[in-house]
Amino acid sequence: MSTEEKAAAAGEGSGAGPVEASTAAQGLNIVARTQGQLVRRRFFRHRGAMISLTILVLVILLAYTSIGFAGIPGWWIWNYSTPGKVINRGAPTLSVWPTFLGGDGFAIGLHPFGQDDLGRDYFALTMRGAQISILIAFVVGIVGTLIGVIIGAMAGFYRGWVESVLMRFTDVMITIPILVIAAVLGQKFGGAGPLVLAIVIGLVLWTALARLIRGEFLSLREKEFVEAARALGAKPTRIIFRHILPNTVGVITVAATLLIASAILLETALSYLGFGVRAPDTSLGLLVSSYQNAFATRPWLFWWPGLFIITIALTVNFIGDGLRDAFDPRQNRVRA
Repeated sequence: MSTEEKAAAAGEGSGAGPVEASTAAQGLNIVARTQGQLVRRRFFRHRGAMISLTILVLVILLAYTSIGFAGIPGWWIWNYSTPGKVINRGAPTLSVWPTFLGGDGFAIGLHPFGQDDLGRDYFALTMRGAQISILIAFVVGIVGTLIGVIIGAMAGFYRGWVESVLMRFTDVMITIPILVIAAVLGQKFGGAGPLVLAIVIGLVLWTALARLIRGEFLSLREKEFVEAARALGAKPTRIIFRHILPNTVGVITVAATLLIASAILLETALSYLGFGVRAPDTSLGLLVSSYQNAFATRPWLFWWPGLFIITIALTVNFIGDGLRDAFDPRQNRVRA
C-alpha cells in the first residue's frame, strides 16, 4: 500500500475529508525523508549560515580571480610584487562619489585600497594575503581533521592500551599552549612556504577533535547495530568505516569548520609575531604586522587586511553553527 493509500485509509477511518487526508499524506512524506535531506533542509533554512556561505564564496572568488593564482592570470591590472610611484601618500582612491573605484577608470592612478611604502597596489597585496591565509586555513583544517579522526577513532574503538597511549599523548599535547608549539614549528618551517607551514600547524591543532571523536566512538561502539555487525563476524576496520564513522559525519563536519576558523586566527597570530609566512610572500597577518605602526597616519594599511581576517573567521564560524544546528538530531521537525 502506498503512502497516499495509507493516508486515504487513515482519513476514511477517522471520518476525515480529502483535505485532511492530503494533510496526512504530506505528514507521511515528511517522515519518509532521509537524514541527508533533513540535514540539507535545515542547513538551507539557516539564514546566518547561508549569508555567511555566500560572503565566504565571494571573498574566495575575489581573492583567487583578481590577481590570479598558480600561474593563471587574473583580471586586476596591478601585481602585488611590483613597486611603483607613491601617489598622494598612498591614500586609497576608493570612493562612492563621483566614481566608485576612483581615478579615470582603469587609469594609472587607480589604487582603491591605496599603496604601501614601496608603491605596490594594496588591493593586490591584500588579495595575495587572503589567498595565502585561506589556503593555510583549509589545509590546516584537512590535516588536523584527518589526524584527530584517526587518533580519536582508534582510541575510542580499541580501548585498552591503545586508548591509554593515544589519550596520554593527546593530554600532553593539550597541556602545552598551541601558540607556543606553533611558534616553535613556524620558526623552523615558516621559510619553507605556506603549504609546509599549513601542514605543520595542522599537526598541532587536532587534539580537541580527537577527544571529541573518541567520545562519539565510545558511545557508538556499544550500540545494537555494532554488536550485530560484530556478531556476524565483521572485521574491526569494516565496523569502523562502514557502521560507526558514517554516524559521526555531523560531528566531524562541524568540528572541521571550527578548526578552519581557529587555523586562520592562529596563522594570523604567527605571522604577526614573525613566525608564520615570510617575505617576499605575504599573508593577512603579515600585512597587519608590517603596517601596525602606520595605524595613526595611514590606517587603511591596517584596516583592509584586518577586515578580511574578521570576515573570513566570522563567516566560517557562522557556517559551523549552521551545520551544528542542521546535524542536531533533536531538530527533527521540518515544515512541508
